[in-house]
Amino acid sequence: MKPVILTAMPLRPPFQARLEETYEVYGPLGQTIPGTLPEAARSAQALITLGSVGASAELMAALPRLGLITCYGTGFERVDRAEAAARGILVTHAGDANATSVAEFAMGLVLASTRLILRGDRVVRSGGWVDLGIGRMPLVPGLAGRRLGVYGLGAIGSRVAQRAAAFEMQVGYHNRSPRNGVPYPYFEDLLALARWADVLVVAARADEENRAAVGPAVLDALGRTGTLVNIARGSLVDEDALCDALEAGRIAGAGLDVYQREPHVGDRLKALDNVVLTPHMAALSEAAQTAQQQILLDNLEAFFADRPVRFQVSTLPAKA
Repeated sequence: MKPVILTAMPLRPPFQARLEETYEVYGPLGQTIPGTLPEAARSAQALITLGSVGASAELMAALPRLGLITCYGTGFERVDRAEAAARGILVTHAGDANATSVAEFAMGLVLASTRLILRGDRVVRSGGWVDLGIGRMPLVPGLAGRRLGVYGLGAIGSRVAQRAAAFEMQVGYHNRSPRNGVPYPYFEDLLALARWADVLVVAARADEENRAAVGPAVLDALGRTGTLVNIARGSLVDEDALCDALEAGRIAGAGLDVYQREPHVGDRLKALDNVVLTPHMAALSEAAQTAQQQILLDNLEAFFADRPVRFQVSTLPAKA
């Protein structure tokens, strides 16, 4: 019989078909209450989930044979890792598989928001170019020589920094601790980085410690000519404070690919013309998806063959 796996979210049909060649696949769970899982699904030994969907202690308790939680993508913030460790369940993610794709997209949002690309598109489509003539668009500072602050210089943040440097921008960063061997200045706290930066890119891994880290004080420090770009998680930004700052002109603009309550985006954000909004699509490149899928397939194969898995993020108790 095929090993049983469970999915927490819908998968793209070609990938679903690849899994079904080797495994008995149940799901997606959606809003299913663990207590109402189909009996056959309760024998699942592996769970595929997303960082934003996670895996609760209640779900783990409903799956007594579960030994692996594998996250499709790099996030794992909503997986109860303490509970997984206590139950001897491995937790993995996709490492840096999507880092290049997300960093590319981050720079796209930097360009779109600072160079008013979408506003220009609307001017052309509305016929406003003809009406406005030479004054059709406001002047903007451009990127060369300006300061880009990276909040979270990990796999994605490092690639954002490299790309910003190629645009002749100055780059600085804030992490929990300084990185060795990087050429960018380190800022001891996020507030100091925001004061320095013209553009602040949020690329940190989300957890309870940095929830709403980008709040009123950071936004005010970024200032009326500053731009915020978030390609990490919506939980890192106080969305109400961001709307307040955008509406009042206390910052110039923003580019957002992630939100606090996605896929639901608040009406205040959607009403603003100084923010660029995209539907959590930074990792949706062919290369990133292929790499993430292969890591997930490799980890499933390794787990069922009792071999070490890649990109493990849980710590299991030592064997007696």
